Amino acid sequence: MRGWWQDLTDLVLPAECGGCGRPRAVLCPECRAALTGAVPCRVRPEPEPSGLPVVHAVAPYEDAVRAALIAHKERGALALAGPLGTALAGAVRAGGGEGPVLLVPVPSARRAVRARGHDPARRIALAAAGVLRRTGTPARVAGVLRQRRAVADQSGLDSRQRLDNLAGALEVAAGGDRLLDGGAVVLVDDLMTTGASLAEAARAVRAARGPWVAVSGEYGAGARRKEGARTRGVTGRARSEDAGDGLRAAVVAAPPDSFQINRN
Repeated sequence: MRGWWQDLTDLVLPAECGGCGRPRAVLCPECRAALTGAVPCRVRPEPEPSGLPVVHAVAPYEDAVRAALIAHKERGALALAGPLGTALAGAVRAGGGEGPVLLVPVPSARRAVRARGHDPARRIALAAAGVLRRTGTPARVAGVLRQRRAVADQSGLDSRQRLDNLAGALEVAAGGDRLLDGGAVVLVDDLMTTGASLAEAARAVRAARGPWVAVSGEYGAGARRKEGARTRGVTGRARSEDAGDGLRAAVVAAPPDSFQINRN
């Protein structure tokens, strides 16, 4: 018969490794190395959706990494948020830039959050922000995105169907635009597959922020301001279509073929 102390222990230390099932380990050394041992790099889905910001990922979505993400998301292995957050922090750093970063999780559908009992992307984002702060990068999480309408289950949909399913589905909550003013905004999620969710999240954030320009001078290199805002002693340049607005994305994992970005 299990004692109450053993049930409590299972909440802190899972009964098995989230990657391979080895007993009494959040992640065994081999699975931890698969998750955090690789150098984060840029990933691109094929086809690449319009408006997708530059995305960095840590590991291919396969084997132990896939098992760990599913265990955290679907089976409530909440202790995995720590190592997954460490991996996500590495992807955020790989995107470059200096100064504070604002992590904006891509929200799950409300029904999915209710069914799982937690929001996986937000939980990992909070863990990543803690890692970034402990290593000298000011970071905070702003859950400003929300679904403005119901969407269909994405499983079984191809890339075009996912884009159509998510088009216009997200918005920044009232007052959330003030949290997005200035600095680097990093959209974060546990996984990128087709890039449709990140592209839609980017559209919603850009719509809330309005036109932006990069500025230099008293605001420092890499600062951002809304176009038309009053500045003093500052020169600016218009942002490009895909970059220059301080918006990028980071995920823990992506499909293996999305790591092959130098395609003809």
